[in-house]
Amino acid sequence: MSPMMMLAAILLPILGGALVPVLPFKKRIAMEVYLEALVLATSVLVWMILAEGPGERFPIVKFVNNLSLSLKLDGCGMVFAGLVSALWPLAMLYSFEYMTKEKHEKIFFMFYTMTYGVTLGISFAEDMLTMYFFYELLTLVTVPLVLHTLTREAVLASRKYLYYSLGGAAFAFIGLVFLMIYSTTIDFTFGGVLSPETVGNKTNALLFIYVVAFLGFGVKAAVCPFNSWLPEAGVAPTPVTALLHAVAVVKAGAFAIIRLTFYSFGTDFLVGTWAQYVVMGIVIFTIFYGSSRAVKETHIKRRLAYSTISNLSYVLFGVTIMTPLGLVGALSHLVFHAVMKICSFFCAGAIMHQTEKHYVHELDGMGRKMPMVFGIFTVASLALMGVPGLCGFISKWNLANAAVMSENWLAYVGIGVLLISALLTAIYMLTIVIRAFFPPAGFDAGQIAEYRDPNWLMLLPLFVFVVCMVVFGLHSAPIVQLFTDISNGVM
Repeated sequence: MSPMMMLAAILLPILGGALVPVLPFKKRIAMEVYLEALVLATSVLVWMILAEGPGERFPIVKFVNNLSLSLKLDGCGMVFAGLVSALWPLAMLYSFEYMTKEKHEKIFFMFYTMTYGVTLGISFAEDMLTMYFFYELLTLVTVPLVLHTLTREAVLASRKYLYYSLGGAAFAFIGLVFLMIYSTTIDFTFGGVLSPETVGNKTNALLFIYVVAFLGFGVKAAVCPFNSWLPEAGVAPTPVTALLHAVAVVKAGAFAIIRLTFYSFGTDFLVGTWAQYVVMGIVIFTIFYGSSRAVKETHIKRRLAYSTISNLSYVLFGVTIMTPLGLVGALSHLVFHAVMKICSFFCAGAIMHQTEKHYVHELDGMGRKMPMVFGIFTVASLALMGVPGLCGFISKWNLANAAVMSENWLAYVGIGVLLISALLTAIYMLTIVIRAFFPPAGFDAGQIAEYRDPNWLMLLPLFVFVVCMVVFGLHSAPIVQLFTDISNGVM
């Protein structure tokens, strides 16, 4: 497979999406067929690339000296590209039905499709500079999606998202500059690119820069105290919030931190230092904070947003353990959480689309009228709690195992916080389920008589997600072995 195919996979949805507003679609169905075919063609192209495995470097643009925008597929990039390419066609299919009640559809689908290509650019980036370029571009193509409804709340949310993202990117850029100065290369190299010869007596300065860059990339990963943009971004249409919370934006932040830690600074340089304890302490606090706020939140999408804040730091907790087992746990939760969270968000979107209800207390008895949606939401809730037999248990087990094996006292604290977070997850997720299926005494079923499950466009992705949660929960060995190979530098 030619390395140029990676560039083709990136450009196909970007250019194809940019054409949506100008193409003369006579019927809406024609636009839907075009978009789904475009996204499916991109995913097929990505899967063909992944089937070939890690490949050669492909330079796109060369700057001065050794600086260039270049693509290269490795094991870590394969995981992120595979995740994105598997979920995007289903997300697009779901969005067709959801957007029937929204305005400015062509503009929405233009940026929604372009985001797919930009996210693939992050996956295929060969070095920190290339990843940073696509990382910044991701902000620019997703701001219009948050702004889509053009309400006052959307304007304020998109402004905050833009400010936070640009501020975080500035912090990340500092890390990029220092890597250029104190390393021989900025190419992603498993084990890191810093050496005693290049670092000299600047160890503490570079540890400080690592923390700064961690927090910079951590803005998109919603670490404390830079996470308030995420719940507010819930004013966007549900296909966008699912994209923000499960696939592209927040996962791009977590993926960038994996690259920063294991492929740039290197764990040999970081393990046992004060920088490791600082970033691990931040993510442990974020896990507890996100779960606690989710319990208090009454708006459905905002509750799920705080859940995302907590679960993203599960991924980062694995990263900050800074061992191969920690990376296995991080990659496990990166993938499995994406499936669980996009499923739960799409269930919430289906509920809001069918009923126009937005708060937990408005869902009494809805499970009896929308049994498929709420049944699937129940499975997603159990998976997020970490119930054995579902994929959430596998990733949490891997994280806990990595924490125990690390013999790091702060990682032991993290295990306790994971258990507390699991209890809080049961509270904020099952509260919705119980109210939906078991309304309080005296409930008037007549007021919800007209509600029903949505059509197949919304239900098909949900069924696929619930099957994935079960399959990954019962037969996770092959994919966990893939993560183990990547974590040991084999791929």
